[in-house]
Amino acid sequence: MPTRPISAPGELLTPAQARRLFAYNDRVLDRYVRAVRRLPWRQATRKREIGHQSLFGTLVHILNAQEVWVGYILQGRSSDPELERLFADPVRRPKDWRAFAVYRRRVRRTVAAYLRSLHARDLARPVHAFWMPGGYLASDGLLQVTFEEAHHLGEIIGALWQQDTEPPEMTWIRVGGRRSPSRR
Repeated sequence: MPTRPISAPGELLTPAQARRLFAYNDRVLDRYVRAVRRLPWRQATRKREIGHQSLFGTLVHILNAQEVWVGYILQGRSSDPELERLFADPVRRPKDWRAFAVYRRRVRRTVAAYLRSLHARDLARPVHAFWMPGGYLASDGLLQVTFEEAHHLGEIIGALWQQDTEPPEMTWIRVGGRRSPSRR
């Protein structure tokens, strides 16, 4: 059965929208990394039965998803032999906050380079992740990675509330949205 892309060309993100969305996500992720870092290591790494078990493991997974989607899938490199080496790279499995910071910088560089060079035609390019069925466009892939991050942060929010810890602010309006014009 043939598949069709999720987004039609008129429904694609623009490069400016993609950059704005990723800037927001980065600010929110910073807040959650800081919040989890403030916890004792034992709490940050405790198995909690959330998607990637621990708060730390879930933050690592968010970086893994960004790196694979933005660094490979969206660039049409889903069958690149380098991808297999990437999955085996121990840097992608940090064991402490220092190694996490090193990995986070690497992922940020990858995402920043992609977003800097992003053009509208790039967002309309068909892409494929080998583990996902169907056809989709790069614009859909950007939305996939940002929504996946939001869902995983939701797991962290729930886990923080379960231990009576207020999670960081993450709303678009207060963290990443456009500032409202001053009233006259």
